[in-house]
Amino acid sequence: MLDGLGNTEDMRHRKSFRKLSRTAAHRRAVLRNLVTALFEYERIETTVAKAKEARSVAERMITFGKRGDLAARRMVAAYVMKPAITAKLFETIAPWYSERQGGYTRILRIGHRLGDAGETAYLELVKSSEQKDKERQDRLAAEELTKAAQTGKKVEKKAKAGSTEAEEKPSRGRKKGGREGDEPANPARRRGRTGVKTG
Repeated sequence: MLDGLGNTEDMRHRKSFRKLSRTAAHRRAVLRNLVTALFEYERIETTVAKAKEARSVAERMITFGKRGDLAARRMVAAYVMKPAITAKLFETIAPWYSERQGGYTRILRIGHRLGDAGETAYLELVKSSEQKDKERQDRLAAEELTKAAQTGKKVEKKAKAGSTEAEEKPSRGRKKGGREGDEPANPARRRGRTGVKTG
């Protein structure tokens, strides 16, 4: 089909995925890393095109996680980069979606990045409101613990500072008069401009 300028404009038939300007091996490595990071951190920031490609792979992996049999474990382990993340997928993430038929991830566009103006987005796992409330409570509890620990350290430092001031600090280096009971130290000889010892 010709456009107004005489160039051929092909229809988008049988183009099922984005090439992302990479070779096949590089593209597979990028998607593996994105999916592994998504399962590890549960939310990642990337470009919209990469997010759309990683979403389809991630949803397939979650479906394998819901199946839970040995063959599914082997398929996921062959794709996900870290064994600990594979275990997390089967033990933690897959049970979240036991009642959900697809739509496990969400893409939130966040604007263009500086530098190359690439359109960026968050790719995140969809969570229920109960999960969000529980995470919020855990985060608040952790913040309270860190604040309590910090205030406790400050109190300890003040107490230590007060006790060390009460005690006499040992001086560093040698005293001119020497220690008590020792012979007095000889005065140090000084060198003049010519390098000859004087005094």
